[in-house]
Amino acid sequence: MNDFLKISGLCAQIDDNGTPKEILRGLDLDVPKGEIHAIMGPNGSGKSTLSYVLAGREDYEVTGGSAHFMGEDLLALEPEERAALGVFLAFQAPVELPGVNNANFLRTAVNAVRRARKEDELDAVGFLKAVRAETKHLHMSDEMLKRNVNVGFSGGEKKRNEVLQMRMLRPKFAILDETDSGLDIDALRIVAEGVNSLRGPDFSALIITHHQRLLDYIKPDRVHVMAKGRIIHSGGAEVALALEAQGYQQYLEAVA
Repeated sequence: MNDFLKISGLCAQIDDNGTPKEILRGLDLDVPKGEIHAIMGPNGSGKSTLSYVLAGREDYEVTGGSAHFMGEDLLALEPEERAALGVFLAFQAPVELPGVNNANFLRTAVNAVRRARKEDELDAVGFLKAVRAETKHLHMSDEMLKRNVNVGFSGGEKKRNEVLQMRMLRPKFAILDETDSGLDIDALRIVAEGVNSLRGPDFSALIITHHQRLLDYIKPDRVHVMAKGRIIHSGGAEVALALEAQGYQQYLEAVA
């Protein structure tokens, strides 16, 4: 299969107080190997739902279409199987995990993926060496490793912690769901550098964002406009610039 990620006619819904609410309505999207794509769209267009469906969040029911990743039926896999295959999701609002040590959490996740891939697990010394190299790269204090996951973290620290997880897990396909939300310019640059450092022929990413400024740092190969549960327009980086200047109305009118 030539496509790295191929989504065809994807439909999904969520239970809204006992009533099914359709969110994705026949979405088509291809992300080739080695490319970084961005999705922009109005609030409520289904961007976060797409990320949750691809990652395997159980609240969402797929009612039609398909999603294949590296030739595998992604929708048939459990979330942990998707992670082992190389799918990673950075959340818009990372959750706090009181009582769960950040370093222990990260080592457990890394070794679970390594086991699934039939790779040797990292012992405590090997893990600390690897993770300290990554925290240094991200300008993070080693003290963050001793704290509980995201507990008491600032917004910027939470997002850096997500990128730390991504760099340690080394996914083949990363989904960043509004990772730039709430970041100041310095934190934004550091997060972008973390993503860019993984760029290469074996890494692809889907960047979900409202703001063109992130794309100044993470240069996308393709930009997609999403509305009403589907992709309504695709193009190059100029699409993001047009959205920043003129908004979504020109594209919404074309599909009204």
